[in-house]
Amino acid sequence: MNEKEYLAAVLREFRKLRDDSDRAVAQLSGEEIFRAPSPESNSVAVLMKHIAGNMRSRWTHFLTSDGEKPDRDRDAEFEIGGGDSRENLFAEWRAGWDLLFAALEPLTPSDLDRRVKIRGESLTVVQAISRQLTHYAAHVGQIVYAAKWLAGARWKTLSIPRGESKTFNASPKPYLEKK
Repeated sequence: MNEKEYLAAVLREFRKLRDDSDRAVAQLSGEEIFRAPSPESNSVAVLMKHIAGNMRSRWTHFLTSDGEKPDRDRDAEFEIGGGDSRENLFAEWRAGWDLLFAALEPLTPSDLDRRVKIRGESLTVVQAISRQLTHYAAHVGQIVYAAKWLAGARWKTLSIPRGESKTFNASPKPYLEKK
């Protein structure tokens, strides 16, 4: 894979993560996004707040400043406060994704070997992108799992429904267009 293909691939994967999480969260009521599966688990709202805070920190001035901004309060991302309404969380969530895409879309192959810092650690742009892609994928998996648990019987799958793999494999393109 060349550098241009890599950049296109990571953008595609980040978009898929955003879309899957958006489709999962859309299946929940305002009250449900604040429910955690257990006392030691994070609610969907907390996960969204944390990812949004991480994105703001990592992708603001991505190439020119440390990815851990001094004004970030990571611990507060794991607490729901009085101002954390569904609307406010979604606004922060969308702003975080906007920052990510604004930082990544202009990158060129020559940027991939540049060095950036996260918490003082020097990384190549490829390493920093990979780090965030895996971080967000883990949390989006948690969001999808929690949403599926909370939605119960009304859950609409984000991928191939159980028992329909053979149908999908026989005709994948029309099946994907139904989504």
